[in-house]
Amino acid sequence: MDRVIPKKRWSTKRLLTIGGILALALLIFASFYFARGGSKLNVDLDRITISEIKQDKFQESIPQNGTVLPLTTIYLPTPDGGRVAERYVEDGAMLKAGDPILKLVNTDVEYNMANTANQVSSTLANIELGRINADQNTVTKLTTTADVELAYKEAERIYLLDVKLYAAHVIGSQEYTTAVNNYNVLKRKLELQNEILRQDTISRAQEARQDQESYERAKATLKIMQDKVNALVLRAPIDGQLTALAAEVGQVLTPGFSVGQIDATNGYLVRLTDVDEHYINRVFTGQTGTFTLGDSTTYKLKIIKVYTAIAAGRFQVDMHFVGKVPQGLRKGQTLQVTLALSDERTAILVPKGGFYQQTGGNWIFKVSEDGKTAYKVDIQLGQQNTDYYEVLSGLKPGDKVVTSSYENYGNMQELVLKK
Repeated sequence: MDRVIPKKRWSTKRLLTIGGILALALLIFASFYFARGGSKLNVDLDRITISEIKQDKFQESIPQNGTVLPLTTIYLPTPDGGRVAERYVEDGAMLKAGDPILKLVNTDVEYNMANTANQVSSTLANIELGRINADQNTVTKLTTTADVELAYKEAERIYLLDVKLYAAHVIGSQEYTTAVNNYNVLKRKLELQNEILRQDTISRAQEARQDQESYERAKATLKIMQDKVNALVLRAPIDGQLTALAAEVGQVLTPGFSVGQIDATNGYLVRLTDVDEHYINRVFTGQTGTFTLGDSTTYKLKIIKVYTAIAAGRFQVDMHFVGKVPQGLRKGQTLQVTLALSDERTAILVPKGGFYQQTGGNWIFKVSEDGKTAYKVDIQLGQQNTDYYEVLSGLKPGDKVVTSSYENYGNMQELVLKK
């Protein structure tokens, strides 16, 4: 006899079909839910920072590390080098201009000094000898001229007398002709002798100038060598503090070696050494900056020089103190300087915070009016300073936003704020 087999209500095929349908429906629902921005995350209020958007005075600025440097620094090279024979002071000493620092020994310089002194002495001796010989020649020429002048005067006297006697037929033509010829010859000799004296005067003046020039050159050469010898005792060129002294007794220093430097005590400047090249066209002399020190007193600086050379994407700026200068500054001290890049104006501001790293300033979580949630809103930020970003659109004064880091929020569209 046949037996009726009851049909199963939940077959495997049916279960799989229903499961597939449910999975597909869940997927569609999830896609729709997330696509419409419904992803939420519970967030503890104590672990986030909520800031209020405000409208206030704003000035674009960038933070920079500044290094305190002396206003004037003079390096101390050794022009000709030598062996350190004596060290008069220690590193860090306060010196007056002319105070000795090191004594060097350089036999080459001293030998050249002796040779130069001998050459100068020879030059001066030759100049003096030439002057004596020239004086003697001049005396001889003057004596000769005097003799010719005396003979000429006598010939002139006889000539004038014979002219009268010849006219009176007292003397013959032969005697008269002799007197005329003698007169003319001596007259010509006297003219030549006077020309010789004139040329001698010109020549003596030229020789005197040449001798003076030779003397000045010799004196200058001797002074140069004397300065080289004097430079073997290294002295402070200005009042100031000796720093970075790198020389020990017995050490041999090469020419041009810098043994240290003198930092003047007439003031300090602040050098910004790490300004990003992005700002090279926005930084100029005359721009200002500020920093705080000690008791939170604010001090002002002004740019006095911009170094246009760029290295590793950075350039340097020198700043001078304006007004009050803080006491107790030290060379090499680091200051946190806020460098102003624009004039002060009124703007809508959002405080700086960790949110920027995840959003790039393109959006932010804005707190709802009831303070229970925070949701994404698109924003546009402009310039910045050390404390704020300028808000160009998307927020208004009085709005509250989450400014702490969004690192753990993933793709959440809404934050549920829990106490």
